[in-house]
Amino acid sequence: MAASNDTILGVLILARHGDREGFYQDPTTYTATTTVITPLGTQQEFQLGQELRSIYLNASSPSFISGVNGTLVNQTQVYVRADAGGELGVIYDSAVALLQGLFPGNSNYTTDLANGTTVEGALGGYQYVPIESVEPNEDVSLEGYTDCNTFDDWTTEFYNSPAFLQKSNESAAFLSQLPPYLDGRPVTLENMIYDFMNVQFIHNAAFAKALPPTFLAQALALASYHEYGVFSSPQAFAGRTILPIMLSELESIANASNPLKLAYQSLAYKPFLSLFNMTGVAQQNPELAGIVNYAAAVALEVRQPSSGGEPVIRFNFKNGTGQEFVTYNFLGTTGDVPLSALVNHVNPALINSTADWCTVCNNTQDRGCGALALAASQASAAAVKANVGHHQRISPVGAGFLGAGLTLAVFLAMFGVLAFVGVLTVGRGRSKARSTGSKDSEEKA
Repeated sequence: MAASNDTILGVLILARHGDREGFYQDPTTYTATTTVITPLGTQQEFQLGQELRSIYLNASSPSFISGVNGTLVNQTQVYVRADAGGELGVIYDSAVALLQGLFPGNSNYTTDLANGTTVEGALGGYQYVPIESVEPNEDVSLEGYTDCNTFDDWTTEFYNSPAFLQKSNESAAFLSQLPPYLDGRPVTLENMIYDFMNVQFIHNAAFAKALPPTFLAQALALASYHEYGVFSSPQAFAGRTILPIMLSELESIANASNPLKLAYQSLAYKPFLSLFNMTGVAQQNPELAGIVNYAAAVALEVRQPSSGGEPVIRFNFKNGTGQEFVTYNFLGTTGDVPLSALVNHVNPALINSTADWCTVCNNTQDRGCGALALAASQASAAAVKANVGHHQRISPVGAGFLGAGLTLAVFLAMFGVLAFVGVLTVGRGRSKARSTGSKDSEEKA
């Protein structure tokens, strides 16, 4: 990363999970099977955390975040979210491992007791950083593409496009050579199973020895074409739903009255593809138009220029373990970009609430959409009834909140006092405790 005299106000980190066991996702809906993180995956994330610490929390670093407590974590300065959908425990566990490297155990993490003794935190002063587990059924921000009928329609359309059919024909000869290495799994460009090959190549010595030298790279190229085509479309739901919370975090960091210094989101690879397209990074840097590696990370620095003016954003990216962070141009320009320019560029495409998502995705049943539709119907009926009885119109109110609060709001709607608010990015969610064991998970490429 290039040094400058700017003040680093804070940073937003987006990091892909670490190495995991094999996993399959439906090529159209992207529903997934179960997988778990591996010891290698935890090491990859831990090392990424250490590198981020050396860059942003080391007082001698030129990119040290101004005002941050890099010794003992200040929970008002740090906000962490982890996707609890597709790869479930893998993504959450990756966040835990990264945070161990970012905020390692510290002997100063102690408390003095009334009896005069001093107690050090467990595990050598291990620092417990709250992680918000983002449950897809309650919050669509990190997996806006699943259960989305519009996304499924686009995926089918892409598979039937002349460009995809041409690519399928061009790759047919190579694909026909893969079955001996796939343990009976069928292979087509629609169902490009690079993930199986990659997992086996990392963990299965016999497979790695038998696979011809160029096959894994060729499979990755086809999978990248496939996945970038799906997630960089005009229906880039993975980016359109995560960007509102990203912008909120960047604006909070830029706000001098807000204590937030470091925001971190633990993700699958899909949002990266959408974001690279929506911000123009992939157009200016074609090598980024593809699947990112395990433990890949974007670091969006919020900088206050030494010359004054509004805060700017610097786009840094490293594509996995063993790679260095590189600064990339984006939004069709060179150098850092004013925060307002980023906001204005992506704002027209944003999906800002669950209610908006239900409409755009043409979904009236899943992820709370059915309850929202029912609430709106009941509120409308209550308004009509009140208008007839009192000659006074009562306007129905839109809805966006999910979970237990949603159930309560639906109940209140029966009495004419429904009051939902958009929930996707209007503020921080509550941190939830989660186990780190295996749950439903996935990936498709």
